[in-house]
Amino acid sequence: MRIQPKKSLGQNFLIDQNIRNKIIASLDLKKNDVVLEIGSGKGELTQVIAQRANKVFGLEIDKRLYNFLTSEFAGTGPNTEIINKDILKLDLTKFLKENKIKGRIKVFGNIPYYISSPIIEHLLKFRDRIEAIFITVQKEFAARVAALPGGKAYGSFSCFTQYYTCPRIIFNIGRNCFKPAPKVDSSFLELKIRKEPAVCVKDEVLFFKIIRGAFNQRRKTLRNSLEGIIPAVVLNDLFARFGIDRNIRPENLTLENFAFLSSYR
Repeated sequence: MRIQPKKSLGQNFLIDQNIRNKIIASLDLKKNDVVLEIGSGKGELTQVIAQRANKVFGLEIDKRLYNFLTSEFAGTGPNTEIINKDILKLDLTKFLKENKIKGRIKVFGNIPYYISSPIIEHLLKFRDRIEAIFITVQKEFAARVAALPGGKAYGSFSCFTQYYTCPRIIFNIGRNCFKPAPKVDSSFLELKIRKEPAVCVKDEVLFFKIIRGAFNQRRKTLRNSLEGIIPAVVLNDLFARFGIDRNIRPENLTLENFAFLSSYR
């Protein structure tokens, strides 16, 4: 069955077999693994995952592909289940409970670039049920997620993901490995869920408010960007305790520095 990718859904089908092989190897599948695949497409990777894992749930929002996959995997066994649902509307805790899945799962997907951030944010709400997330994203976006303090790519989303996960760019993928070829190159990104957040924070709401406030005006010095959010005396304490330049910009602060700022109350 010939199915054309839908631009409205951000579909780009992976056609390079070598990249498929590298993805499967990176997932490091074990016989007891349960995998949630976001965007099963035509099922080429779904089929291989099913052969190596205990169970694969193939999530496919496109009704055409869902019907195709349902037919394709009919009678292949109980360890493959195709689901016509939007990942952003999936309550993963409830879903796993209904399917009697007790352990933590692996999440994998070639996701639409334009909703990469919302998907990651949504999945991290269920981080207690996830071992690791493996996703194909835009190369520049992956660089932002994995960026270290001091670089231009480092920002509020870097802090958010690194607080909950250990990000790793496994390999890059050229645009010609997809059909249709996107206008940008991609990266295969791993987000390994931390057992505990990267730093100890008493008030996560305040912690992330400070981070967002700092990076909303990243061209300003930290003192100016956090004016009205953090008292000057707390900033002075930060500069003294960590030996930080008083004119430092937000992109040079570590998670530990932001955690210190959020502990002033």
